[in-house]
Amino acid sequence: MRRLVRWLSILVLLVLAGTTGTGMWLGGEVIRPARRSLQRHHREMLAQPEAFGMRLKPFIASDGTPVVVCEPSGIPAKRGRLVCEQLAARHAPLPRFGECDRVLVLVHGRRMRKEDMLFVSERFCAAGFRCIIPDLPGHGDHPASVAGYGTTESALPAKVAREAAARFGFSLENASLLGISMGGAIAVRAATLPDAPWKALVLLCTFDDLGSVVETQAEKLAGPVLGPLLAFGAETRFAIETGKTPSAANSKLLAPQVSCPVLIAHGTADSFIPPECGQRLHEALTAAKSRRWVPVPGAGHATIFTTDFPLFATLSEWLLREMPIRR
Repeated sequence: MRRLVRWLSILVLLVLAGTTGTGMWLGGEVIRPARRSLQRHHREMLAQPEAFGMRLKPFIASDGTPVVVCEPSGIPAKRGRLVCEQLAARHAPLPRFGECDRVLVLVHGRRMRKEDMLFVSERFCAAGFRCIIPDLPGHGDHPASVAGYGTTESALPAKVAREAAARFGFSLENASLLGISMGGAIAVRAATLPDAPWKALVLLCTFDDLGSVVETQAEKLAGPVLGPLLAFGAETRFAIETGKTPSAANSKLLAPQVSCPVLIAHGTADSFIPPECGQRLHEALTAAKSRRWVPVPGAGHATIFTTDFPLFATLSEWLLREMPIRR
């Protein structure tokens, strides 16, 4: 009997240690995700941006961040024309194609790279925006190896926007910020910084609290008994690498400090970051000049842009109206 108890104890310890170790490994995947390489469709857009109604201006920021500035050029392509038609039908204040007095910084999500946002900028350029897209730490070609989910890189959006404006000679008087998923957490924190230039903030399928997302996903993977150990391992790795715990990436606590207008769009079928996360964040925006909640019917976490819902027209119209150009 004693031998059985001893072996069972050893087995339990091994399971506990293995679960915690697996959590540490998963934590590494959170902050050091596999870097996505350039895809064929990326190369097509980079090689012939004019075919997509854009002109691209890449540069390296002073801290080593790779950035691309996207401006409308030529004529809008099919996807851009659709957005323009939808905006015209809504009687939105759509500028003439080629005008881009408004600036939109696009902050990508986990396991993405700036080139993944080129098809997003294609639509916004058609609607009259100049888009600025940086690679985030731990992603794309950024020299930094660790992603902090806003805890370490919140100053990056304004930094690259100011350097781009100085380099290419445009104003940030009408600048806004869009973040998707992880990028949304960065965008929220960026909007709370002193002297932040943002006139409006758009958040897509983002979370209110990274710690709760880690715990929920850990329980889905390991069940209610071992889930907390898996989460503990992941949180420990996050803390070792970033000097912060995942709970530090808590957009809900920062939300009351955001004063600019905010729009949050979230897929109703998002199982990775459920829409309730976005709703809690929306409710916490108590000091925002205005706030809008947009549910995207049937959209999952990875399909927020690809449903029949006119998301780009909805976002563009809101931004155009929130940032009127005074001539």
